[in-house]
Formats: sequence, structure tokens, C-alpha cells
Amino acid sequence: MDDLDRLFVLLVERVSTQHPDRLRDPFEVAELYQSLVPYRHFRRELGIETNGDYELALVRLLAGERGYLQGEPDMQEAMKKEIAGNNPNTSIFREYAASRVGLPSDAVRRAEHVMARGGGGQPAPARAAAAATASETPGVRQSAIPLGHNEPVSPSLPATPASIAAAAAPAAAAAPAARQRRAPAEEASIPGASGDRCRYCSGALPPGRPVTYCPHCGQNLTIRRCPACATELDLAWKYCITCGRGV
Repeated sequence: MDDLDRLFVLLVERVSTQHPDRLRDPFEVAELYQSLVPYRHFRRELGIETNGDYELALVRLLAGERGYLQGEPDMQEAMKKEIAGNNPNTSIFREYAASRVGLPSDAVRRAEHVMARGGGGQPAPARAAAAATASETPGVRQSAIPLGHNEPVSPSLPATPASIAAAAAPAAAAAPAARQRRAPAEEASIPGASGDRCRYCSGALPPGRPVTYCPHCGQNLTIRRCPACATELDLAWKYCITCGRGV
């Protein structure tokens, strides 16, 4: 299994256990990287080393590679063209945050078959990292069994392309707002100073402004994880609240 396979299997696991309605109905692209399979929560579970590799796998998924995802034709065509380029812009998916996508039933069944076979393709600490995330479920069980890349995949969806287009119409008007993720009022922030950079992507942070999410990669900069048990911690904490390790 490669990055794309693991991303899709984890997506199916998350949707099946947390949002089963997404198996039938289209949902927004933003949900993929913000709540369903965000890199900051599932990096080790996915076995993807860098945020750039995660973004590339996400672009491939949105392009409809291997029949894993069905979406609006314009969006998928844009993803395919980006992948085909010599220097692809892997963050292009953020421009389509309000676009609608759906899970083809045949691809879902193949992923469920892999999950049913089990296999423990990821080490226990990786699964613990996902389990330690608040309101997150334990990550998908990994398998060394490929998803069968040469098998034909039906593009059919319980939610038809017509329904995707219809659902996208009202969302398109709100696209600018969806593409600019705003932190809720109750979320913490850190004051930006001149020269500060994101610890995930090294992008420059705006000086003199409170920052919760990196404006370049979208990662939450107000949290970190315990190196021993992966519990989510506030930046000001000196010890892990789960295992007591100094951080």
C-alpha cells in the first residue's frame, strides 16, 4: 500500500465510524483535511513523513486516481493537470475547499475488505496517536494487502453527479469564506513576532498578530503532542497530562 491507499483506507474507516452519512451523501473537500483525515492528527497512522507528501496524496485522491473519490469534473481536472506538471502545487486543494466530493460504493467495499483482513501495517504507537486525539477514534488498521489497482472500479455513487452539482451550487457562493479558515472565538492563539516561522512548513508567520493556524499549511500552532504517548498538549504545559513525561 502506498500513501494514496493508506489515506483512502483511513478515510473510509473514519467516515464509517464517525460520519456514516458521508458514505451516501457528498461532502465538502475542506472536511477531508480539516476534520476527517487531518495530517496533524494522523501523520504516524498514515505513515506519511512530510506535510508535502500528505498534500500530494490528497491531490491524487481528489483527482479521482484509482477511482477512490468522485467529485466535480472541473475540480478533478484541475487536480490531474497539477499532478502532471513538473512542479505541482500540492496546496491547490485549498482553492476547492467548498467543492463537493463523494465516495464510490465499489471503492468503499474494497477498503472495507482491507480493513476486515486486519494486518497491523502500522505500529501500535501510530494507532495510539490517533486514539489520544480528543473526539477522534483509533485509526484504521493497516494491511499489507494492496487494494487491487488493476481491478475495475465503478464510478457509481448513491449520490449521483447531478446531486453533487446541485449540492455545490449554494456552497459555491460561500466559497471565499470556506477557503479562509477562521479560528473559533474559543480557540487559543499565539502572538506572532518578526521572524517567527511555522514549525510544520517553515512559512513566515504574520508579525504582531495573534495566530492560531498557519496561513500557509493550515496547521494548528497552539498545540503539540507528547513525544511518548502522543497526547495533545497546550504549548504552555511542561509535563504530559497522561504519562507525566516532561515536554
